Amino acid sequence: MRHRVVVTGLGSISSGGSCVPELWTNVLQGKSCIRKLPFVSKCESIPCKVGATINEDTYNECLKGCVSTQRLRTLSRSTCLALIAAKEAITNSKLTECDPNIRQNIGVAIGSGMSDFIDICDTNLMLPSNYNKISPYFIPRILLNMAAGNISMDYGFQGPNHTVSTACATGAHAIGDSYKMIRDGEAVAMVCGGTDACVNPLTVAGFCRLRALSTKFNDTPEKASRPFDQQRDGFVMGEGAAVLVLEKMEHALQRNAIIYAEILGYGMSGDALNLTSPHPDGRGAILSMNRAINKASLKNLTEISYINAHATSTPVGDNIELNAISNLLTHNNDQTVYVSSTKGCHGHLLGAAGSIELVCTVLACYNAIIPPTTNLENCIDHKTNIRCNKEPVKWEGVTKRIALKNSFGFGGTNATLCISEFQR
Repeated sequence: MRHRVVVTGLGSISSGGSCVPELWTNVLQGKSCIRKLPFVSKCESIPCKVGATINEDTYNECLKGCVSTQRLRTLSRSTCLALIAAKEAITNSKLTECDPNIRQNIGVAIGSGMSDFIDICDTNLMLPSNYNKISPYFIPRILLNMAAGNISMDYGFQGPNHTVSTACATGAHAIGDSYKMIRDGEAVAMVCGGTDACVNPLTVAGFCRLRALSTKFNDTPEKASRPFDQQRDGFVMGEGAAVLVLEKMEHALQRNAIIYAEILGYGMSGDALNLTSPHPDGRGAILSMNRAINKASLKNLTEISYINAHATSTPVGDNIELNAISNLLTHNNDQTVYVSSTKGCHGHLLGAAGSIELVCTVLACYNAIIPPTTNLENCIDHKTNIRCNKEPVKWEGVTKRIALKNSFGFGGTNATLCISEFQR
């Protein structure tokens, strides 16, 4: 028997907001939360000077009541961010108010794109002078599964304990894998999402060498992240975490939980072409979207009225994704499909991108509002049945609000989730 899977909890922390309500408000207002990087004065040769970093006072305030001062030395920044987002999501879902015995069947799946390089760099500098200066927590701090492990230990969740690392598709894959575990009866609920905290000189320099980051708007950081806009010149690195609680529908209804949305399908594919560039004709993206749609058992493509795009604000990637969406919807000319990317607000969170953007897509389904793309002034050319909206749009005139969420990563890895408003 396959179970229906619903979303009952949401949590996030990023430059876009210290919690989900703040994030949603900023996204709907089209606010850009990009700022000048604090370390640029010490690294003047790095071409990109902007990033979507979290205010340190905000970060420290969020840590209170979540992570003790003594425990901080054992945790990386990305794990701390995941714990903050998980606390909000679990509190929001009231999952811990259930029968304690159910915790054996609650799992955790948190992914991360890469380790926090700052820990590795700092530790490497210590080694030549004195081996004993190396922290015994160095290895646990850089292991990617520590976010999932710590959440599991904090709440006593003994279900599947899983970690994903698929570059910028990580968050979406972690959520998709969790959906499948609940659907197939391996868990009653999953705490899932992504986290990343890699905005440091080495990583920024590395992405700059790939010519992936924005450099045109160093003096006006708030304009740097602009998906689908003709002046886009690269993505803006961000940090943060987003966590969702997925749950078996019957269990959520039994405990009268708030249900924000339903996960209908999950698709994956590989481009099998290039380390960093998607296939020029978007075939990997089309395969991923089609597979999610097929798993969702939709009657036809006209049921989809919104797509939350991966669109990172790169000259090549945004074009390919929009063309892929156009090709997918070739026979859907009678209905307008809205396409937007929230990265204009909060930047590109790498391993956490798919999860924070799914939070926004879930809220779009729940509140019947399609979020805008921040900084979209002159949109790139696309077919007339696709509308890249600059302002929030009331989501109305449909029998059921159904959306796709795309996430793509280096190595040609693609993930698509199909979600909808919840209807009994």
